[in-house]
Amino acid sequence: MAIKIEKAITGYAVAKEEEEAAVAKVAAEATSQEDSTVVQMHEALERPEELMGATYKIKTPLSEHSLYVTINDIVLNKGTDHEHRRPFEIFINSKNMDHFQWIVALTRIISAVFRKGGDVTFLVEELRSVFDPKGGYFKRGGKYMPSLVAEIGDAIECHLRTIGMLQDEGMDEHQKALVEAKRAEYEASQNQGSEEAKGDFPPGAQLCSKCNTQAVVLMDGCMTCLNCADSKCG
Repeated sequence: MAIKIEKAITGYAVAKEEEEAAVAKVAAEATSQEDSTVVQMHEALERPEELMGATYKIKTPLSEHSLYVTINDIVLNKGTDHEHRRPFEIFINSKNMDHFQWIVALTRIISAVFRKGGDVTFLVEELRSVFDPKGGYFKRGGKYMPSLVAEIGDAIECHLRTIGMLQDEGMDEHQKALVEAKRAEYEASQNQGSEEAKGDFPPGAQLCSKCNTQAVVLMDGCMTCLNCADSKCG
């Protein structure tokens, strides 16, 4: 990178290797000292008396009773530039006792992974890739859930996005404009552009293999998703 010199040069000297090494050593020690004061997530970290968290309700057609997923977080390095919120433990409660044993086991394993530290976002994909041999179901909004375990993974993903561990890439402005234009065109052609129908995907839409939302319709001879803009025609 070029640096423009504004003042006149009054003198110069060639830096010696010993001086450069000394400067680098001082910088490394300062960095090391700063890093040593930063608390990272690890197994030996004691649980505070009070934790903040959030509870997510899961209502499935598989049971008349809802599941309540509670995830508690710990705040590390509070009040500093290195402050961040990390999941510490998870609890799942329900009146339905049919799944009690494996739910208790699952919560203990996930909590152990949380306390281990590091990147725990892999849990989302691991849980969402579990399929029920009896078949999945559609949750409210038209999103397909292959199993109850997958929906628990969906709740964890929602929480990780809330605390900033997962970033929602989403669609760019051009993709959003395309989806809106396609949706408006389809609704106009089907005479479904009323205010009552606004915000719902057209009835009879198929399941999108990309975003798992029932929003794929036939437009201009091509199957197009009105939720994520995925198209069979590219």
